Amino acid sequence: MENFLLLGICFGLGLLFRRLPQFPENTPKVLNGFILFVSLPSLVLYHVHELKINISALMPTSMPWLVFGFALVFFLILYKLKIMTFPTTVCLVLTAGLGNTSFVGFPLLETYLGKESLGYGILADQLGTFMVLSFPGIILASIAMDGKWDIVTLVKRVLGFAPIYALVFAILTRQIEYPNSLKIVLLRLGDTLTPLALVSVGFMLDLRTIAGHGKYLLIGLGFKLVLAPILVYYVYRPIQNDQLLFQTILLESAMAPMVTSTVITIEKNISPHLASLMLGIGIPLSFLTTYCLNFLIKGNFI
Repeated sequence: MENFLLLGICFGLGLLFRRLPQFPENTPKVLNGFILFVSLPSLVLYHVHELKINISALMPTSMPWLVFGFALVFFLILYKLKIMTFPTTVCLVLTAGLGNTSFVGFPLLETYLGKESLGYGILADQLGTFMVLSFPGIILASIAMDGKWDIVTLVKRVLGFAPIYALVFAILTRQIEYPNSLKIVLLRLGDTLTPLALVSVGFMLDLRTIAGHGKYLLIGLGFKLVLAPILVYYVYRPIQNDQLLFQTILLESAMAPMVTSTVITIEKNISPHLASLMLGIGIPLSFLTTYCLNFLIKGNFI
């Protein structure tokens, strides 16, 4: 409940700040810069360093890669059919192809499946969603931003993504115990990610733009909240005897668009209004769709 309240307050603040002269038009850009250079690297340094990895990590970790690959194929086909432009295609791949497996995902997992599911959820988020964003996600965003495939430029873009350095450092220092004081600092800095991101998206959110993006919004959210879980269900059905693992993977695949990928899409000016609508409408809508999915799971309908 606290997370949902925080979500509503931060969206509301973003909408309010948009109307106050004290907050200029570039406010989202400043907030997004702090998120990408401070908040997200702090979370990566803490969680990747602390992560316990074993053979069971392969299943939840693979799900975000599968969904992203499915999204890439699905939306590129629509692009080839001239149903949408390339920037719109990339925007939907980055928002509908990556899920909010942490901020929204963790509280909902705990509510629906209990604390025991959080271990699988963390693996899906850190080794799945974040890794997809850091490599193929950033490469795709760079191609859309530059309008061409240039390997030198792509390498520079990936190396310019600050969380990459945090990821490498966290992996290299896994055998070294962080001081408790450092862990506390990293967690507190990381805690700023969601509030700032939601304020930024709220600032950008303009429901009047639905008229121009309604079709793409429907396609994007239909993929993220309905098609992706259906695909995941059929792919991972062979492991459904491990009930907790299967249900965790299925629910995580049904989460709303990822906050960080939306921030990057907006920051790189790739259909920013559509991206903010995907997140702003997708998160509250996902509460209903995941509730229905959990009901189907618990009722043994699937």
